Amino acid sequence: MPPRLPGPQGLRSLTLCLRPAVASPAQALQPLIQTANISQKEKKRKMKQDPYGWAQAQQRKAVNVKRQAELQAQRDAAWGDPVKGITTPFVESFDTAGQAPFSPPKVGPDGQLVEEPKPLPTSPHLRNYLLNKDEFDSAIQYAEHILKPIKAEDRSTADPEKEDEEAREHAARHAKAVAALERIAKLEHGGAKDRKHANIRRCIETFGRHVTDHSLERPTPPLARGVEPKPQPVRSGPDTGSSEVQIAILTSKIRALTKALEGHGGNRDKNNKRSLRRLCHKRQRLLRYMERKERGSGRWHHMLETLGLTPATWKGQITL
Repeated sequence: MPPRLPGPQGLRSLTLCLRPAVASPAQALQPLIQTANISQKEKKRKMKQDPYGWAQAQQRKAVNVKRQAELQAQRDAAWGDPVKGITTPFVESFDTAGQAPFSPPKVGPDGQLVEEPKPLPTSPHLRNYLLNKDEFDSAIQYAEHILKPIKAEDRSTADPEKEDEEAREHAARHAKAVAALERIAKLEHGGAKDRKHANIRRCIETFGRHVTDHSLERPTPPLARGVEPKPQPVRSGPDTGSSEVQIAILTSKIRALTKALEGHGGNRDKNNKRSLRRLCHKRQRLLRYMERKERGSGRWHHMLETLGLTPATWKGQITL
C-alpha cells in the first residue's frame, strides 16, 4: 500500500495519497454522431405523451422527405444520360440532316397527340453527293449555257420560226433535266451514309473555330493574371480537327446508332452495340481533354448547350 503523509494540524481530515491516477481513456478522433432513429416503444411513448408535437414532427419529416426527393430528381436530370445526354433541337435535326423544319409529332399508343412538333435548325443549302446549293445552281447555269442552241450569224438565211422552236424545246428539256437533278440531289432521298456526310458538314459549319472565333463573344478560356495572349496562326481553310468538331461528329454517329439499336431487333445487334460503346468512350476522352483545356470558354458552353451534353457523358463510368 502506498504511504500516507499526514497533513497540517488544521487539515487533519485531509490526507495526501500518492497512488498513481488512473489513465483517462483516449478520446475518439471521430466526432459524436447522434442518430434520429428511435425504437417503436419510444415512438409510442412520445405519441402518448405529446400527440400534437408528434404530429408536427411527422409533418416536418414528410416535407423534408418530399424536398429531398425533388432535389434528387433535379440532380438526376442535370446528370443526364451517359449516351444520349439531353436531346436538343440540333441533335434531333441529325435524323434528317437538317432538312425538316419541324420535329415529327409524338403520338401515344392510343393514337392521341402527346407532344406538338418543335421547330428544328435547318441547313437548306446542303445537297446530296457532297454538294451545296451554290455549286448545284452554278452547274445548272453552266449546263444551260453550253447546251443552248446557237443562232445563225448570217441573219439573212436564218429561220426565226425554227430558232424559236429549238429554243422552246431546249427550255422544256432543260426544265425536265433540272427537275430530275433536284430529285436526285435532294437529301430526303438519300441514305444513311448521305445523311452522315451532311451532318459532318453541318458540325464543321456550326462548331468549327473558323466560325466560332468570330461569332462567340469569348471563345477562348480566360488567361491567368499577367499572361499575355499569344497570336494565333491564320487558318487556311475550315476547321475540321478541333475537339468540339470531333465531339459533334461523334454525337451525330451515336445518335444514328442509338436509333438503330432502339428499332426492331436492335437488342441482338452485337456489332452496333460494340461500335456505340467505342464511340461513347472516344467522345468521353475528348470531353475530358476539352474540359481541362477549354473549361470556362465560350466554345465549351456553346458545345454543351447545343449538343445537350451532361456531366454523365464524360464523368464516371459509361455502361450500356
